[in-house]
Amino acid sequence: MNHRVVANGTPLDDRFDNIARAARRAGYDPTLFGYTDQSIDPREALGPDDPRLQNYEEVLPGFTEGSRLGPGRPTAWIEWLRGLGYTLPDDAMAAIATESERPADLSLSAFLTDEFIEWLGRQDRPWFAHLSQFRPHEPFAAAGEFSRMYDPDDMPDPIAPAEDRHWLHSAFLRQPLLAAPTDPVEMRRIKAQYYGMISEADHQLGRVWAALEASGQWDNTLIVVTSDHGEQLGDHGLIQKFGFFDASFHILGLVRDPRPGRARGVVVEDFTENVDWLPTLCEAMGIGIPAQCDGLPLTSFLEARAPDWWREAAFYEFDWRFSFIPSGPHAWPRDRRLERQNLAVRRTGSAAYVQFGDGSWLAFDLKADPTWRTPLTDPARILEEAQAMLVWRAQHLDRTMTGLLVEAGGIGRWPDMPADWSGRIYPAPEGRPTDGIATHD
Repeated sequence: MNHRVVANGTPLDDRFDNIARAARRAGYDPTLFGYTDQSIDPREALGPDDPRLQNYEEVLPGFTEGSRLGPGRPTAWIEWLRGLGYTLPDDAMAAIATESERPADLSLSAFLTDEFIEWLGRQDRPWFAHLSQFRPHEPFAAAGEFSRMYDPDDMPDPIAPAEDRHWLHSAFLRQPLLAAPTDPVEMRRIKAQYYGMISEADHQLGRVWAALEASGQWDNTLIVVTSDHGEQLGDHGLIQKFGFFDASFHILGLVRDPRPGRARGVVVEDFTENVDWLPTLCEAMGIGIPAQCDGLPLTSFLEARAPDWWREAAFYEFDWRFSFIPSGPHAWPRDRRLERQNLAVRRTGSAAYVQFGDGSWLAFDLKADPTWRTPLTDPARILEEAQAMLVWRAQHLDRTMTGLLVEAGGIGRWPDMPADWSGRIYPAPEGRPTDGIATHD
């Protein structure tokens, strides 16, 4: 909603802060291993021939490249394997799809973990690193012995698609890359391979933990493990990560804060979101939280105390304009169809409300049926969900300049008004989490 990166390849406006820039302000040299899937702001390019405009797997501003290795650019890994005598195709995804044919210690994930561990052994000052693994991810072929770790016959069946469904769901079911195999045997094979990839990811993380322990850094390294998306694995007739079902968006969030007094072994049942990591890490590094942040610091949870206030729902968005490009002499600005190719979801413990950019909507009763196949029918509850969605959007508009005031002799933030400011502060309505309402004479 704010940064407007609506697809792989959509440039990120350079005015935005990010975790790498924050870490650099805190005195670190933030180093990237893997990829960040980030197109540069074209206004920062050196010209139309700038190579950074040719591929969206660029480096998020602020990061130092430790080992740049992503699904679109696994060149170093492919060349290494060829040097060992293996024959690999030039196509990146085709090369990744052959991982089952080789030992797991030759996988893309193992190669990147090796690069990180070697770098870790050379550090002689506090460091900040982002280790970005591609797997688990399609193509559905786990590495080496992990491809044989799970028996397809033991795999649970996916959630079947509902008979009455939204047009977008039906459209996805017609897409070869998104529709799950109708053959149950093939679907079980895919699920077994994905489980194998998860186990390899666990294995590679275990190697990182062992390296931290061996180097004496385990007890002074803050660790965050998360992901950019989930995998539908056949649920609702879909694979990969499109649409509105929470299998695409419900992801892991693990954190270990080594400082004394921090929580240990606690499972947080409250709704958290990936936008919470930036403010959390800023507080951990002892620097201010950027005004742009939509997320909330998880510091209270890390300190094993309940926060004074917390969200009652999780929100997420999806945009599919990349598959719907209108054309013709009046495509822009008269044709705004691209701005209708999106959706937003409000997910509570008992309901899910989906608002589509074309005006249609869905509401699911998750208390009655957690599989997202039973509609919510109470008009009052549906209205309440829709209103909460509007409130959420109102609260998350861009705030780059909204916290500043050019008045009374200078520029200040609203909480730091000069004593002779001519405004009046009115008490907050009872029960509202604010200090008051400011008006101007």
